[in-house]
Amino acid sequence: MQRKPLFAALALSMLSSSLALAQQQKGPPPPMSFFVTSAGSGKGADLGGLAGADAICQRLAQSASAGNRTWHAYLSTSGPNAVNARDRIGQGPWFNAKGGRVAQNLSDLHGDTLDQARVGNTLTKATAITEKGDTVKGFGDTPNQHDILTGSQPDGRAYTDGADHTCQNWTSSGEGTAQLGHFDRTGGPNTSWNSAHPSRGCSQENLVSTGGAGFLYCFAVAP
Repeated sequence: MQRKPLFAALALSMLSSSLALAQQQKGPPPPMSFFVTSAGSGKGADLGGLAGADAICQRLAQSASAGNRTWHAYLSTSGPNAVNARDRIGQGPWFNAKGGRVAQNLSDLHGDTLDQARVGNTLTKATAITEKGDTVKGFGDTPNQHDILTGSQPDGRAYTDGADHTCQNWTSSGEGTAQLGHFDRTGGPNTSWNSAHPSRGCSQENLVSTGGAGFLYCFAVAP
């Protein structure tokens, strides 16, 4: 007659232990290592070069209590000493401000293999959030700000055709154009996260007119 209460007590004890173990195994979320900037330079695509763009990422990360890591902007440059955006951002994995994984590694991020290209990374409007954890306005919102400066081809590498895809290596707010990605993966026939279409120019007004605000992708490259 006493077996049922005893079994119930044992079952409850085992359940409590399992829940406690699950909580211990879950642990805290991984630190933020990726975000879309909540602000640009205010001068269109003139970011002060790569150094100035990295400083924007570092400053915004600092404001979100993540300044103890080294941050780089996902940007390519062109010319004799061209830089590939994919070579600037470390090896991954990368997590957003809410602990959601964006990509496991460079190959996953860029879809380097057929399987990875088929599956794709997890960058969407829901995951490509700011350093504050806020959703960025995308296609269908007012205003649409889904254009992100990258200057890159879909594989994350610089263009080699001699044309300006980087607003004079991120120093121009006048002449030139910049290649843009769509963080929300929607709008228009090409919805690439890093290489959707060129801008109309390099000024803030030009960037706004095509659906952007001069925002950047920022990645943590080192602890």
